[in-house]
Amino acid sequence: MAPGIDIEISEVGPRDGLQSIDRIMPLEAKKAWVAAEAAAGVPEIEVGSFVPAKILPQLADTAELVGFAKSIPNLTVAVLVPNFRGAENAVKAGADKITIPLSVSETHSLKNVRRTHAQMLDEVSRIVELINSLPASERPVFEGGLSTAFGCTLEGPIAEDVVVRLAEALMERGCSEVGLSDTTGYANPGQVKRLTKAVKAAVGDDKLTGLHLHNTRGVGLANVMAALEVGITTLDASLGGIGGCPFAPGASGNIVTEDLVYMLDSMGLKTGIDLERLLAVRSIVEEALPGEPLYGFTPDAGLPKGYPHGYLPAA
Repeated sequence: MAPGIDIEISEVGPRDGLQSIDRIMPLEAKKAWVAAEAAAGVPEIEVGSFVPAKILPQLADTAELVGFAKSIPNLTVAVLVPNFRGAENAVKAGADKITIPLSVSETHSLKNVRRTHAQMLDEVSRIVELINSLPASERPVFEGGLSTAFGCTLEGPIAEDVVVRLAEALMERGCSEVGLSDTTGYANPGQVKRLTKAVKAAVGDDKLTGLHLHNTRGVGLANVMAALEVGITTLDASLGGIGGCPFAPGASGNIVTEDLVYMLDSMGLKTGIDLERLLAVRSIVEEALPGEPLYGFTPDAGLPKGYPHGYLPAA
Protein backbone atom coordinates (compact mmCIF):
# COMPACT_ATOMS: atom_id res chain seq x y z
CA MET A 1 0.00 0.00 0.00
CA ALA A 2 1.26 3.48 -0.87
CA PRO A 3 2.48 5.71 1.96
CA GLY A 4 -0.21 7.93 3.44
CA ILE A 5 -3.04 5.60 2.41
CA ASP A 6 -5.28 4.01 5.04
CA ILE A 7 -7.53 1.98 2.75
CA GLU A 8 -6.66 0.80 -0.74
CA ILE A 9 -9.51 0.58 -3.22
CA SER A 10 -9.21 -1.83 -6.13
CA GLU A 11 -11.46 -0.93 -9.05
CA VAL A 12 -12.92 -4.10 -10.60
CA GLY A 13 -15.39 -2.58 -13.07
CA PRO A 14 -13.35 -3.25 -16.22
CA ARG A 15 -13.38 -6.95 -15.31
CA ASP A 16 -16.23 -7.86 -12.97
CA GLY A 17 -18.46 -5.15 -14.34
CA LEU A 18 -17.99 -5.71 -18.04
CA GLN A 19 -18.08 -9.52 -17.87
CA SER A 20 -21.62 -9.31 -16.52
CA ILE A 21 -23.18 -7.31 -19.35
CA ASP A 22 -23.71 -8.43 -22.93
CA ARG A 23 -22.49 -5.27 -24.61
CA ILE A 24 -18.81 -5.07 -25.52
CA MET A 25 -17.04 -1.85 -24.57
CA PRO A 26 -14.56 -0.68 -27.24
CA LEU A 27 -10.90 -0.98 -26.28
CA GLU A 28 -10.30 2.75 -26.60
CA ALA A 29 -13.11 3.46 -24.16
CA LYS A 30 -11.64 0.93 -21.71
CA LYS A 31 -8.28 2.67 -22.00
CA ALA A 32 -9.91 6.03 -21.31
CA TRP A 33 -11.71 4.55 -18.29
CA VAL A 34 -8.55 3.07 -16.81
CA ALA A 35 -6.49 6.18 -17.46
CA ALA A 36 -9.11 8.49 -15.93
CA GLU A 37 -9.47 6.39 -12.78
CA ALA A 38 -5.71 6.21 -12.36
CA ALA A 39 -5.53 9.98 -12.78
CA ALA A 40 -8.17 10.32 -10.05
CA GLY A 41 -5.85 8.41 -7.71
CA VAL A 42 -7.24 4.86 -7.87
CA PRO A 43 -4.14 2.78 -7.01
CA GLU A 44 -5.19 -0.64 -8.38
CA ILE A 45 -7.44 -1.61 -11.28
CA GLU A 46 -8.47 -5.11 -12.28
CA VAL A 47 -8.48 -4.54 -16.02
CA GLY A 48 -9.74 -7.90 -17.24
CA SER A 49 -9.59 -11.65 -17.20
CA PHE A 50 -7.60 -14.09 -19.32
CA VAL A 51 -10.42 -16.37 -20.39
CA PRO A 52 -11.20 -17.69 -23.89
CA ALA A 53 -12.88 -15.06 -26.03
CA LYS A 54 -15.68 -17.48 -26.93
CA ILE A 55 -16.67 -17.58 -23.25
CA LEU A 56 -16.34 -13.87 -22.41
CA PRO A 57 -15.93 -11.85 -25.61
CA GLN A 58 -16.32 -8.71 -23.47
CA LEU A 59 -12.78 -9.32 -22.14
CA ALA A 60 -11.07 -10.56 -25.31
CA ASP A 61 -8.76 -7.52 -25.38
CA THR A 62 -7.38 -7.97 -21.85
CA ALA A 63 -3.77 -8.42 -23.00
CA GLU A 64 -3.88 -5.14 -24.93
CA LEU A 65 -5.45 -3.36 -21.97
CA VAL A 66 -2.79 -4.72 -19.59
CA GLY A 67 -0.10 -3.41 -21.93
CA PHE A 68 -1.69 0.03 -21.92
CA ALA A 69 -2.28 0.10 -18.17
CA LYS A 70 1.32 -0.88 -17.49
CA SER A 71 2.38 2.43 -19.05
CA ILE A 72 0.55 4.38 -16.31
CA PRO A 73 2.89 5.29 -13.43
CA ASN A 74 2.10 4.02 -9.92
CA LEU A 75 -0.84 1.88 -11.04
CA THR A 76 -1.08 -1.75 -9.94
CA VAL A 77 -2.48 -3.69 -12.90
CA ALA A 78 -4.51 -6.68 -11.73
CA VAL A 79 -6.17 -9.49 -13.67
CA LEU A 80 -8.22 -12.62 -13.02
CA VAL A 81 -7.17 -16.01 -14.39
CA PRO A 82 -9.25 -19.21 -14.31
CA ASN A 83 -6.39 -21.64 -14.84
CA PHE A 84 -2.71 -22.18 -15.67
CA ARG A 85 -3.10 -21.17 -19.30
CA GLY A 86 -4.69 -17.90 -18.27
CA ALA A 87 -1.81 -17.31 -15.85
CA GLU A 88 0.71 -17.90 -18.63
CA ASN A 89 -0.99 -15.20 -20.68
CA ALA A 90 -1.16 -12.85 -17.70
CA VAL A 91 2.55 -13.28 -17.00
CA LYS A 92 3.36 -12.73 -20.66
CA ALA A 93 1.30 -9.54 -20.67
CA GLY A 94 3.10 -8.28 -17.55
CA ALA A 95 0.28 -8.08 -14.99
CA ASP A 96 1.34 -6.93 -11.52
CA LYS A 97 -1.25 -9.02 -9.68
CA ILE A 98 -2.98 -12.27 -10.62
CA THR A 99 -6.03 -13.66 -8.86
CA ILE A 100 -7.36 -17.16 -9.37
CA PRO A 101 -10.93 -17.78 -8.18
CA LEU A 102 -11.42 -20.91 -6.11
CA SER A 103 -15.13 -21.22 -5.42
CA VAL A 104 -15.81 -22.63 -1.97
CA SER A 105 -19.07 -23.87 -3.46
CA GLU A 106 -17.90 -26.73 -5.65
CA THR A 107 -21.13 -26.50 -7.65
CA HIS A 108 -20.26 -22.91 -8.51
CA SER A 109 -16.67 -23.91 -9.30
CA LEU A 110 -17.88 -26.44 -11.86
CA LYS A 111 -20.16 -23.80 -13.41
CA ASN A 112 -17.58 -21.02 -13.31
CA VAL A 113 -14.29 -22.72 -14.25
CA ARG A 114 -15.39 -26.33 -14.84
CA ARG A 115 -13.04 -27.71 -12.19
CA THR A 116 -13.30 -29.36 -8.78
CA HIS A 117 -11.47 -28.08 -5.71
CA ALA A 118 -8.70 -30.63 -6.20
CA GLN A 119 -8.27 -29.66 -9.84
CA MET A 120 -8.14 -25.97 -8.97
CA LEU A 121 -5.50 -26.55 -6.31
CA ASP A 122 -3.43 -28.42 -8.90
CA GLU A 123 -3.76 -25.37 -11.18
CA VAL A 124 -2.56 -23.20 -8.31
CA SER A 125 0.55 -25.37 -7.85
CA ARG A 126 1.40 -25.10 -11.55
CA ILE A 127 0.94 -21.32 -11.50
CA VAL A 128 3.18 -20.98 -8.43
CA GLU A 129 5.86 -23.00 -10.22
CA LEU A 130 5.55 -20.69 -13.23
CA ILE A 131 5.82 -17.54 -11.11
CA ASN A 132 8.78 -18.88 -9.14
CA SER A 133 10.62 -19.53 -12.41
CA LEU A 134 10.65 -15.78 -13.08
CA PRO A 135 13.30 -13.38 -11.77
CA ALA A 136 12.23 -12.16 -8.33
CA SER A 137 11.70 -8.61 -9.60
CA GLU A 138 9.25 -9.82 -12.28
CA ARG A 139 7.02 -12.03 -10.15
CA PRO A 140 3.42 -10.84 -9.85
CA VAL A 141 1.51 -11.04 -6.60
CA PHE A 142 -0.54 -14.22 -6.74
CA GLU A 143 -3.82 -14.12 -4.82
CA GLY A 144 -6.04 -17.10 -4.17
CA GLY A 145 -9.52 -15.65 -4.26
CA LEU A 146 -12.09 -17.65 -2.31
CA SER A 147 -15.30 -17.05 -4.25
CA THR A 148 -18.76 -17.72 -2.79
CA ALA A 149 -17.11 -17.60 0.65
CA PHE A 150 -20.23 -16.23 2.34
CA GLY A 151 -22.92 -18.19 0.52
CA CYS A 152 -23.94 -19.46 -2.90
CA THR A 153 -27.09 -19.09 -4.99
CA LEU A 154 -26.56 -22.67 -6.20
CA GLU A 155 -25.70 -24.41 -2.90
CA GLY A 156 -27.00 -22.02 -0.25
CA PRO A 157 -25.06 -21.53 3.03
CA ILE A 158 -21.34 -22.27 3.03
CA ALA A 159 -19.64 -23.98 5.97
CA GLU A 160 -17.04 -21.63 7.41
CA ASP A 161 -14.62 -24.43 8.26
CA VAL A 162 -14.47 -25.29 4.54
CA VAL A 163 -13.52 -21.68 3.76
CA VAL A 164 -10.74 -21.84 6.34
CA ARG A 165 -9.50 -25.20 5.07
CA LEU A 166 -9.33 -23.99 1.47
CA ALA A 167 -7.58 -20.77 2.53
CA GLU A 168 -4.94 -22.88 4.25
CA ALA A 169 -4.64 -25.10 1.17
CA LEU A 170 -4.08 -22.08 -1.09
CA MET A 171 -1.30 -20.76 1.13
CA GLU A 172 0.26 -24.22 1.39
CA ARG A 173 0.32 -24.41 -2.41
CA GLY A 174 2.26 -21.13 -2.53
CA CYS A 175 -0.16 -18.23 -3.00
CA SER A 176 1.12 -14.83 -1.90
CA GLU A 177 -2.16 -14.10 -0.13
CA VAL A 178 -5.84 -15.02 -0.03
CA GLY A 179 -8.95 -12.93 -0.47
CA LEU A 180 -12.59 -13.50 0.42
CA SER A 181 -15.33 -12.79 -2.09
CA ASP A 182 -19.04 -12.34 -1.48
CA THR A 183 -19.73 -13.41 -5.07
CA THR A 184 -23.46 -13.80 -4.57
CA GLY A 185 -24.28 -11.04 -2.09
CA TYR A 186 -25.01 -13.32 0.88
CA ALA A 187 -22.71 -11.74 3.47
CA ASN A 188 -23.84 -9.88 6.57
CA PRO A 189 -21.67 -7.79 8.93
CA GLY A 190 -21.50 -10.38 11.69
CA GLN A 191 -20.47 -13.07 9.23
CA VAL A 192 -17.85 -10.80 7.65
CA LYS A 193 -16.21 -10.22 11.02
CA ARG A 194 -16.40 -13.85 12.10
CA LEU A 195 -15.09 -15.39 8.87
CA THR A 196 -12.37 -12.78 8.38
CA LYS A 197 -11.08 -13.39 11.89
CA ALA A 198 -11.13 -17.16 11.37
CA VAL A 199 -9.19 -17.02 8.11
CA LYS A 200 -6.69 -14.51 9.46
CA ALA A 201 -6.07 -16.78 12.45
CA ALA A 202 -5.45 -19.72 10.12
CA VAL A 203 -3.20 -18.16 7.47
CA GLY A 204 -1.73 -15.09 9.17
CA ASP A 205 -3.00 -11.58 9.68
CA ASP A 206 -0.98 -10.18 6.78
CA LYS A 207 -2.12 -12.88 4.31
CA LEU A 208 -5.75 -11.73 4.25
CA THR A 209 -6.02 -8.00 3.72
CA GLY A 210 -8.68 -7.71 1.01
CA LEU A 211 -12.38 -8.44 0.51
CA HIS A 212 -14.59 -8.40 -2.58
CA LEU A 213 -18.07 -7.47 -1.38
CA HIS A 214 -21.36 -7.02 -3.23
CA ASN A 215 -24.35 -4.84 -2.46
CA THR A 216 -26.93 -7.26 -3.83
CA ARG A 217 -29.15 -7.04 -0.75
CA GLY A 218 -28.24 -3.52 0.34
CA VAL A 219 -25.68 -4.31 3.03
CA GLY A 220 -22.48 -3.78 1.07
CA LEU A 221 -21.27 -0.71 2.96
CA ALA A 222 -22.37 -2.19 6.29
CA ASN A 223 -20.16 -5.15 5.45
CA VAL A 224 -17.33 -2.75 4.66
CA MET A 225 -17.65 -1.25 8.14
CA ALA A 226 -17.46 -4.73 9.65
CA ALA A 227 -14.39 -5.50 7.53
CA LEU A 228 -12.64 -2.34 8.69
CA GLU A 229 -13.19 -3.35 12.32
CA VAL A 230 -11.23 -6.58 11.79
CA GLY A 231 -8.30 -5.06 9.95
CA ILE A 232 -9.17 -5.31 6.27
CA THR A 233 -7.28 -2.63 4.33
CA THR A 234 -8.09 -3.42 0.67
CA LEU A 235 -11.61 -3.32 -0.75
CA ASP A 236 -12.89 -4.06 -4.24
CA ALA A 237 -15.54 -1.87 -5.83
CA SER A 238 -16.97 -1.13 -9.26
CA LEU A 239 -17.63 2.26 -10.81
CA GLY A 240 -21.37 2.74 -10.96
CA GLY A 241 -21.86 -0.59 -9.21
CA ILE A 242 -21.93 -2.53 -12.48
CA GLY A 243 -21.21 -6.22 -12.42
CA GLY A 244 -21.89 -9.43 -10.57
CA CYS A 245 -21.20 -12.98 -11.72
CA PRO A 246 -22.57 -14.43 -14.97
CA PHE A 247 -22.34 -17.96 -13.56
CA ALA A 248 -24.25 -17.31 -10.32
CA PRO A 249 -27.93 -16.48 -10.90
CA GLY A 250 -29.07 -13.31 -9.15
CA ALA A 251 -25.55 -12.25 -8.14
CA SER A 252 -25.74 -8.58 -9.02
CA GLY A 253 -24.56 -5.44 -7.38
CA ASN A 254 -20.91 -4.68 -6.79
CA ILE A 255 -20.24 -1.98 -4.21
CA VAL A 256 -20.29 1.42 -5.93
CA THR A 257 -16.76 2.82 -5.98
CA GLU A 258 -18.00 6.38 -5.69
CA ASP A 259 -20.13 5.63 -2.60
CA LEU A 260 -17.29 3.70 -0.98
CA VAL A 261 -14.82 6.54 -1.46
CA TYR A 262 -17.35 9.03 -0.10
CA MET A 263 -17.97 6.96 3.02
CA LEU A 264 -14.28 6.43 3.74
CA ASP A 265 -13.53 10.11 3.09
CA SER A 266 -16.30 11.18 5.46
CA MET A 267 -14.76 8.98 8.15
CA GLY A 268 -11.41 10.68 7.69
CA LEU A 269 -9.77 7.60 6.16
CA LYS A 270 -7.30 8.31 3.35
CA THR A 271 -7.79 6.55 0.01
CA GLY A 272 -5.66 8.85 -2.14
CA ILE A 273 -8.62 9.25 -4.51
CA ASP A 274 -10.00 12.58 -5.69
CA LEU A 275 -13.73 11.95 -5.50
CA GLU A 276 -14.74 14.81 -7.79
CA ARG A 277 -12.43 13.48 -10.50
CA LEU A 278 -13.72 9.96 -9.91
CA LEU A 279 -17.32 11.08 -10.35
CA ALA A 280 -16.36 12.57 -13.72
CA VAL A 281 -15.19 9.14 -14.92
CA ARG A 282 -18.80 7.97 -15.08
CA SER A 283 -19.31 9.99 -18.26
CA ILE A 284 -16.78 7.78 -20.07
CA VAL A 285 -18.69 4.64 -19.14
CA GLU A 286 -22.08 6.22 -19.88
CA GLU A 287 -20.94 7.28 -23.34
CA ALA A 288 -19.42 3.87 -24.15
CA LEU A 289 -22.39 1.90 -22.78
CA PRO A 290 -25.47 4.04 -23.52
CA GLY A 291 -28.52 2.88 -21.65
CA GLU A 292 -26.58 0.60 -19.31
CA PRO A 293 -27.74 1.32 -15.75
CA LEU A 294 -25.20 2.87 -13.41
CA TYR A 295 -25.86 3.05 -9.69
CA GLY A 296 -24.74 5.13 -6.73
CA PHE A 297 -26.26 7.44 -4.14
CA THR A 298 -23.34 9.86 -4.12
CA PRO A 299 -23.45 10.55 -7.87
CA ASP A 300 -27.22 11.13 -7.64
CA ALA A 301 -27.16 13.35 -4.54
CA GLY A 302 -23.90 15.17 -5.21
CA LEU A 303 -21.29 16.11 -2.65
CA PRO A 304 -22.34 18.00 0.49
CA LYS A 305 -21.62 21.70 0.84
CA GLY A 306 -18.05 22.30 1.95
CA TYR A 307 -16.86 18.82 1.01
CA PRO A 308 -14.25 17.82 1.96
CA HIS A 309 -13.03 20.90 3.88
CA GLY A 310 -15.16 21.55 6.93
CA TYR A 311 -16.96 18.25 6.39
CA LEU A 312 -14.42 15.69 7.55
CA PRO A 313 -14.38 15.01 11.29
CA ALA A 314 -11.99 17.09 13.33
CA ALA A 315 -8.62 15.49 14.04
